[in-house]
Amino acid sequence: MSRIFDVTFEEIQKAQSFLSQHLEPSPLLHNAWLSEAFGCDIYLKLENMQPIGSFKIRGATYRISQLSAEERARGVIAASAGNHAQGVAWGSRLLGVSAKIVMPKNAPLVKVQNTGALGAEVILSGENYDEAFFHAKELASKEGRVYIPAFEDASVIAGQGVTGVEILNQLSDTDFVVSSMGGGGLMTGLAVAFEKMRPQTRLVGVQASGAPSLIRSIRAGHVEPVLPVNTFADGIAVGTASETMRDLLSKRVHRLVEVDDESTAAAVLTLLEKAKTVAEGSGAIALAALDQIRDEIRGRNVVVIVSGGNIDVNLLSRIIDRGMIRKGRRLRMNVVIADRPGSLAKLTQLLAAQGANILQAIHDRDEPTTMIDQTEVALTLETRGPEHSKQIIEALEKQVVRLELAH
Repeated sequence: MSRIFDVTFEEIQKAQSFLSQHLEPSPLLHNAWLSEAFGCDIYLKLENMQPIGSFKIRGATYRISQLSAEERARGVIAASAGNHAQGVAWGSRLLGVSAKIVMPKNAPLVKVQNTGALGAEVILSGENYDEAFFHAKELASKEGRVYIPAFEDASVIAGQGVTGVEILNQLSDTDFVVSSMGGGGLMTGLAVAFEKMRPQTRLVGVQASGAPSLIRSIRAGHVEPVLPVNTFADGIAVGTASETMRDLLSKRVHRLVEVDDESTAAAVLTLLEKAKTVAEGSGAIALAALDQIRDEIRGRNVVVIVSGGNIDVNLLSRIIDRGMIRKGRRLRMNVVIADRPGSLAKLTQLLAAQGANILQAIHDRDEPTTMIDQTEVALTLETRGPEHSKQIIEALEKQVVRLELAH
């Protein structure tokens, strides 16, 4: 299928000229810990530091700036799981345009609230992005508003492409750029910028294994829907790739990587601990992909785009918990001990002797699977790592009636 539009480097330059009047370049920071861990020089492009916490501010704002006076008077509408919504709301407020945003019913609360706080009218409709998209298109036709696409638009892509220009201005000898992909707007913009400025740079596109439609469509040569989507990385949870975006990217991305949610959760935790930055799932997934290309990037200059940081604190808490478990620094287990005075005290003393920090202990004497003279204790422990966890388990197995690890 032929493209309905293309994107030029000249358009990216126009977008940069406009956006530079309103947005500072996002930081590109070298991270010594990650560099040592992967045997290369890793730089984090912190798009989570944008005013709305996402790169989406670039494309949405530039697209709205291209509206005619008549179009601005009609107002705009968009569909988004959150970050594009905030970008459209921010750009609309900047340029004095009425905005209406359709978001899925399960969109993160923080993104819904932030979009409304920026002055846009928020409508919750549909169970996912695709359903919200169809409703937004219906409203656009009914109300005469201009639809602002999340990715399938030359001006939007040009705005995202400014990210690539910034990267090369900050690090001229970039060898690899690793970025998440949802609809593909950011990756397409990056590709156009690097084709012009440094074509030898290799681009790595990353999707969640629970929402990999764009990757699989590129590999297949035609659109491959993946429904239902199943990932906490809501910013890239697109179930059906665009044929146009597939076509634009098919010969421009050098490497495609799918990452599971467990690895992404661990990457969120790593960025918190080692980079002191908060990333949402779609913002951390690029870092999670490095394990799969470790040999390819050794000794090279690698830019990892942290594309967004809008994450609900309750989800962040669960991600931290899952990430700690994955890294072997948190243990959950059920142990059965004798139901007699002093047994619980001996258990806690044993854990203290092993250097385990007890985060939670639930003593349940009514657990139906235990004998009448036994009691169960559900434990959540903080440890120093996998080897320490193994030592604690071995010590407990010698002292308790039964031990079962919980996941």
